[in-house]
Amino acid sequence: MPSPSTVQDRYPYQNQLHWSKSERLIARRAFDAALKRELHEIIQQTKQKASRIVGPAEVWELERWLTRRRKDIDQKYQFRNSRLKDVLGRLLYENRLLKEDLQGLSKDKVKKIRSFAQFLAEEVA
Repeated sequence: MPSPSTVQDRYPYQNQLHWSKSERLIARRAFDAALKRELHEIIQQTKQKASRIVGPAEVWELERWLTRRRKDIDQKYQFRNSRLKDVLGRLLYENRLLKEDLQGLSKDKVKKIRSFAQFLAEEVA
């Protein structure tokens, strides 16, 4: 009989959610909508910051700010099965996702996404 650790290693993704094609499509639309909202916000902030530039120092500060924002976006928006529940939960927590964006996902997935969003809210509080 195999040891428990051997069985665990055989199925490293056993706790990972299974996403049907239609659910992946819904999740992708929600993901893209959240990204579009956040990029729109960054564009607006960039325009405001650029309008206040009076010298070279502000140009380089804007460049540093944009670089930080790009890195944040690259880290946050990763559409992978292994992270999808957490990514959507974080976007929901940050109000980048609307609850309506999740319509069509199974109740279990929505519950887990909301649970992760709630966890993040409690961590901050």
